[in-house]
Amino acid sequence: MNLEEKGILGAGMTSLRTRQRLVERLTEQGIKDIRILEVIRDTPRHLFLDEALSSRAYEDLALPIGYRQTISQPYVVARMTEVLIEGKKLELKPINKALEIGTGCGYQTAILSRFSNSVDSIERIKALHDKAIFNLNNLKIKNVRFLLDDGEGLQNYNDEYDAILVAAAPQEVPSYLLNKLTIDGRLICPVGDRKSQKLTFIKRLSKNEYETLFLDDVLFVPMLKGLVE
Repeated sequence: MNLEEKGILGAGMTSLRTRQRLVERLTEQGIKDIRILEVIRDTPRHLFLDEALSSRAYEDLALPIGYRQTISQPYVVARMTEVLIEGKKLELKPINKALEIGTGCGYQTAILSRFSNSVDSIERIKALHDKAIFNLNNLKIKNVRFLLDDGEGLQNYNDEYDAILVAAAPQEVPSYLLNKLTIDGRLICPVGDRKSQKLTFIKRLSKNEYETLFLDDVLFVPMLKGLVE
């Protein structure tokens, strides 16, 4: 059942034709998983943006959400999600337990939640943390736990994840995130400085062995420490 069938999109939703054009652009850029394309089409991205920007919601662009943060470009959202669920075509929920670093306004969280039994999502800016909770409650998404943290607090917990998505760029992937991956778990993360970043895929093969692949050139906000109240 998609979001329209649940009756939660409401009046003012951008036309299906407009959303379908976005899906066609993503397909042209190489997104192949029909499940992701359908979720992108059916998720009301305009509800995650301020009204002044809502008319641009279905363009393939990153857009500002305040606090020097952005809602990710739909292609990047689709690409990161596709990498995490690749090879699990027959599973209704390909991810058992997911971790997201950088909730932002909750758009990527909403997409990830459709493919996960549960999602832990961490945001360091309280206003965005609160906004994401409101947005996902509005969409009746119930399988996400929101955490106000900068990520380093994860070192104090024993949770492990079979998928980790990082929506901010560290200079290198923190070891505490690698340690949170289950065996065969997958991590996707932009890595680099403010000028040059590579979307980096890491798969944990054993306790001490990882496979790393460098994918697209991307540009995310940097991963920072500390909470912003």
